[in-house]
Amino acid sequence: MNARPVVAILGAGAAGTLTALHLVRESGRRSTPVEILLVDPADRWGRGTAFGTTDDQHLLNVPAAGMSALPEDPSHFLHWLQDQQPDAHAFTFAPRRTYGRYLDEQLTAAARDILVETTVRHVRATVTDVRRDGARVRLGHAGSPDGLLADAVVVAVGLPTTGEDWAPPALRDSPFFVTDPWAPGALDPIRRDRTGPADVLVVGTGLTAVDVLFSLAGTRPDRRLHTVSRSGRLPSRHADRLKPAAIPDISGWGARLEEIRTAVEQHLTEVAKTTGDWRPALDGLRFRVAELWQRLPEEDRTTFLLRDAAAWNRLRHRIPTESHERLDGLVGSGEIVLGAASVTAVEPLAHGGLRVATTDEAVREVGWVVNCTGPRADVRTLGNPVLDDLLRPRLDGALAVTTTAGMGLATRDGRLVDGRGRHDAPIWTLGALRRGELWESTAVPEIRQQALALAVGVLEAVAPLPRRLADGTWVPGHHPVARPRDPLGLPLSTTAEAAAVFNAGLERLMRLQSGAEELFAQAAALDPDFALAHAALALLGHEAGADTDVTAALAAARRAARTNADDRERSLVSVVGLRIREPRRAGADALRRHIAAYPRDVLAVSAAVPTIAFSGVIDVQQDVWALVENLAPAYGDHWWYISLLAFVRQDQARYDEAALLAESALSCEPSSGHAVHALAHVHYETGQHETGRAWLDHWIDAGGRSASHRAHFAWHAALHELALGDVEAVRARFARQLADVTGVRGLVDTASLLWRWQVAVTDWDTTVPSPPTAAPVLAAVGSQLLGQPETPFIALHAAVAHAANHDAASLDSLGTRCRRSRDEASRSAVAPVCRGLAAVLREDWSTAVTELSTALPGLTAVGGSAAQREIVEETLLLALWRDGRTDVAREVLGDRVDRRHSPLDERRLRLTAG
Repeated sequence: MNARPVVAILGAGAAGTLTALHLVRESGRRSTPVEILLVDPADRWGRGTAFGTTDDQHLLNVPAAGMSALPEDPSHFLHWLQDQQPDAHAFTFAPRRTYGRYLDEQLTAAARDILVETTVRHVRATVTDVRRDGARVRLGHAGSPDGLLADAVVVAVGLPTTGEDWAPPALRDSPFFVTDPWAPGALDPIRRDRTGPADVLVVGTGLTAVDVLFSLAGTRPDRRLHTVSRSGRLPSRHADRLKPAAIPDISGWGARLEEIRTAVEQHLTEVAKTTGDWRPALDGLRFRVAELWQRLPEEDRTTFLLRDAAAWNRLRHRIPTESHERLDGLVGSGEIVLGAASVTAVEPLAHGGLRVATTDEAVREVGWVVNCTGPRADVRTLGNPVLDDLLRPRLDGALAVTTTAGMGLATRDGRLVDGRGRHDAPIWTLGALRRGELWESTAVPEIRQQALALAVGVLEAVAPLPRRLADGTWVPGHHPVARPRDPLGLPLSTTAEAAAVFNAGLERLMRLQSGAEELFAQAAALDPDFALAHAALALLGHEAGADTDVTAALAAARRAARTNADDRERSLVSVVGLRIREPRRAGADALRRHIAAYPRDVLAVSAAVPTIAFSGVIDVQQDVWALVENLAPAYGDHWWYISLLAFVRQDQARYDEAALLAESALSCEPSSGHAVHALAHVHYETGQHETGRAWLDHWIDAGGRSASHRAHFAWHAALHELALGDVEAVRARFARQLADVTGVRGLVDTASLLWRWQVAVTDWDTTVPSPPTAAPVLAAVGSQLLGQPETPFIALHAAVAHAANHDAASLDSLGTRCRRSRDEASRSAVAPVCRGLAAVLREDWSTAVTELSTALPGLTAVGGSAAQREIVEETLLLALWRDGRTDVAREVLGDRVDRRHSPLDERRLRLTAG
């Protein structure tokens, strides 16, 4: 018996190659060697129908930014492409054959470089039958009497067979009918034909038709390409640049087609109105399609296929702008003739070619007819021996059953469901064969996620990692009494019921959604001896102001940890205690040590990394970056980690990477608040103010309705409005989303916005109304945060709040407190900010310039984002201008305008010149 599990992947196209790639990578992470067989008669892996074309006119229909094979590195394909094509950018549409080579190279390199004994072998064979052999699967093929024996099988054969049921018998039997344009050399006779009728009829106007039209355009000077379909419309085009997807909140969209159709139309209309483009709405909807599809009853799915699918596909599967412009030119010149019609009758011409009648009452004499209607929709009619055998009735039931009009195979998370409703056979599928249950399941962004999840699932089945019981004993991965686990796989010392509630709370915390503390409290009530639930409550009470008794929760956590916790849980309880007592010294050091020992502890990492929700533990910006980057081996492609990494990348001014990481995370988890936060910073720092404002407005009202820090996202939107000089929009937003915010968020977001409004706009242009008074805001914040801030970050914002309230005396008092602090950042950065702000209030502009200039270099140690710390530079700019140092002010403003577009900065730049 082979010591390594054998995983056979049937099909070596994109889906099969991506599955093999993620199996190799995951086996390396787990140190679990496997033997991977890619079974396909093709001569190379990574090609398949989609990427096997040799025509460089056939472009990808997704920009380079969306084509990475690795979800955790969404720039991967782009960087690979730029090595060969230096002028390539995120919105480049590369040739499809180039992408096939990329997949080939990635799998080859991964198999070569892996440090465990995982191998990948290409078996050039066509599997004809599949049968269970005990716990394994035996695959029959013509090249071996015994076939192949595998521990797991992945069916990745796609839908290669074209549909031709629409064609009259006389057409199907004609030698002038190209049934499959993707068959090797299928279009060559048309290109070479110089004697028969010149014109060609292309049936279908989708993506396949576009490629065929490009391949045939210009092949004869007298040739016209007639293209017909029911709609007579070519695919829509992509926008001219990347735009962030507007992801809708679908919780209230209902479960019937009519309800969902109405909600979709409203979503498209609203996003088009706010952004000027319907495409972000469609792209955001893509993240929700599977959930919506699974809500629909079968009769509604069937209705959708008949009434709505064609329109959806035309909008969803778009072509590059350059392809669209070329098609426009060919249509304008008359070389391509579009028609809304179907073929009704065909008869042969005496000297070759065909006379074709269509429903528009036209009769065309053409040399050739090319079938571009796409693959057969029903997998039962493909004639694929593997699928036919899986669906074959057996004594104990077929190995697979179909879903929704035969569009795909029924699965449970990709694992096949058999004729008796079981899913215990070690057979999985992905991609096009899951359309029936997901609808959108044929593009690389969807397939790569499925391939990753499938790789993890397959390895869990054939080579599960050992698990530890409550008494410390290690047992095989599927041991029946293994403890419940958290979302990252760490064991929990509690009951299954309490663990489920705790995990729901942890997932809310990971998504930055409200309600986490209530769920943690519920878990603690279900199991009073659940140490982590009590510790989480104490941490949220201390860090985020959650309504909980921090002292009592910590005491309960310590009591439970003494009797019912493992080493990790006891360590975390200890860390939380130190974090509460001394957050920036012993607590920070203990948290670092804990994360080094338990890097997948989400609660600990959340507390350590400075975000909206937590202040973090590290004063040096580069140390924050290193902490997050060093966690990559522990998290791999997990959406939550990718979200944190996106924020780090924007902090490093690597904005393109940050945006792609955020989009990748949102494609996995549309409610990821960390990803949204990273994207909000990208929009601001790159001057995409109109786009950023519109996108945030949509998110706040849709997916962000359950966010726990909605005020901060409103603050981000207001920054865009200030940069655009739209003060009335800021005023309306303040009244609607920020005026009633309390606590930390009222300090960091609301009060700071009022001061920024004053020093960046009103004090430069007295015709602009002043912001609302800050006194009610400070009253809602509370005297503790304003007078006795525990961290330099809170102290900085307390100073800004006092400035917004025109309270120089409180600034003096806070400055004295900061100068006496044991914290270096408080002494060197926050104290001079206090003096500088007080000087501004007293119109002592020279002192203000001196003090604020002194503070600027040390502000990164205070924490927070560049956008938050920018409030000090905004105040310094005003002081420079009022002090008559216009040359210095112009230099600062000039650098900012060069770095990012801002009408506000451009206007101030003109003021300093005049």
